[in-house]
Amino acid sequence: MAIEEVKVPDIGDFDEVEIIEVLVAPGDRIEPEQSLITLESDKASMEVPATLAGVVQEIKVAVGDRVSAGSLILTVESEAGAGGDSSADSGAAVESRSTPAASATAAGSGAGSDTAADAGEAGGGATAVRSAAASGPDDSSSSGAPSGSSGDGAAAAEAGAAASASTTASSTAQGAVAIDRDAHRAAHASPAVRRFARELGVDLGQVSGSGRKGRIRKEDVKAHVKQVLRGEAAAGAVPGAASGAAGSGIPPLPQVDFSQFGETEQVPLTRIQRLSGPHLHRSWLNVPHVTQFDEADATELEAFRHAMKGEAEQRGVKLTPLAFLVKAASAALAEMPRFNASLAADGENLILKKYCHIGVAVDTPGGLVVPVLRDVDRKGVWEIAAELGTLSSKAREGKLAPGDMQGGCFTISSLGGIGGTAFTPIVNAPEVAILGVSRSQTKPVWNGQEFVPRLMLPLSLSYDHRVIDGAMAARFTTYLARLIGDLRRLVL
Repeated sequence: MAIEEVKVPDIGDFDEVEIIEVLVAPGDRIEPEQSLITLESDKASMEVPATLAGVVQEIKVAVGDRVSAGSLILTVESEAGAGGDSSADSGAAVESRSTPAASATAAGSGAGSDTAADAGEAGGGATAVRSAAASGPDDSSSSGAPSGSSGDGAAAAEAGAAASASTTASSTAQGAVAIDRDAHRAAHASPAVRRFARELGVDLGQVSGSGRKGRIRKEDVKAHVKQVLRGEAAAGAVPGAASGAAGSGIPPLPQVDFSQFGETEQVPLTRIQRLSGPHLHRSWLNVPHVTQFDEADATELEAFRHAMKGEAEQRGVKLTPLAFLVKAASAALAEMPRFNASLAADGENLILKKYCHIGVAVDTPGGLVVPVLRDVDRKGVWEIAAELGTLSSKAREGKLAPGDMQGGCFTISSLGGIGGTAFTPIVNAPEVAILGVSRSQTKPVWNGQEFVPRLMLPLSLSYDHRVIDGAMAARFTTYLARLIGDLRRLVL
């Protein structure tokens, strides 16, 4: 055993790049090619992998630090013979997770190993899964093998054979898997997993990660391949499609020269839109969405909120309807835990969460972001309101840290301050439901004897139909509406 230093390798033309995420902690055991930190420049995001195996002793950097090639990242108690030279000259490849607008220079200099394999991803390697599907059902003897076991070798050998067979067929095969390179590079996976995915011809943009912070593991890639073999995942179902929506087989939209019809101007998407776009696209394509609409009587809630304005000013807190909605949603999630869950990577199990973190969509000048309020089931409305104000301010000032937007169980998107009567929000996968809230309106409501004016709040609950059926969704919105209509239920 020896204490080794791990430094930032050559990252091409980038200098003084900001650290946006530290992926390990002291005491963690790391393996070669495991990602340690995530760097982000104005052009691309890059993950720096480990070059040796061992136990992390001390982290020398923090989120927000700016580093260059040769900067010390951490120290490791290395295992004899397990790693190589950890210095900046070791030639380790830095994994690049380029945004769709990243330049070719950024992708080429930061992720040489991935870029060099682009031809394989778009050509012969892209048909590997399709060829494997044609060969027959998957081998159950290797499907349960843990990472690093002989099962991995068998899977790799099978993938190699499939890729070899597909190389000659790729020139004539129709319906080959079309790899969305931007989504593939943006996927959260280590270089080893990327190499494994290339061998199988898998588009990582279509794979849901079950690892920490949504990281894609080898087991996730295997589970995706099994779904393809069972016909559960789209694998280029549209013959002749040159490209598609993240490898889904959907034919691409034709390119149109709009300038032939009149004057045009091209403006870039914001950074937030470029980063969130692929995630929203994957969620829409992979989650069978259904939306349940309902209304809640918010008359008493609004009357109580206005009555508390004086105390809110004394506390220095802005008491918004959203604070009450967050609290009501946490109670509804406790009553119906199936909504506080995520579908496992195998598609056959449900992961029930014993914690309650709720994301709240915030409109910022750069686009929509979703900071997460943690343990809202243990907090009162005043504390929730204060945290909402803090997170919303950080979001609009562009000061949210990556950890501020991770770990959500359920999301609320409120458009009440803008307008509208209803909408269909996209589920923030791997969550299974999202609540949309529109502007409340005073309406005549029959109380059994007469029509009386009541302030009605529109609710739009989108959900994953694989996990939640229509009856469950209707019960959820009904229960939530009862909580909103009678605040006393929140303290029972």
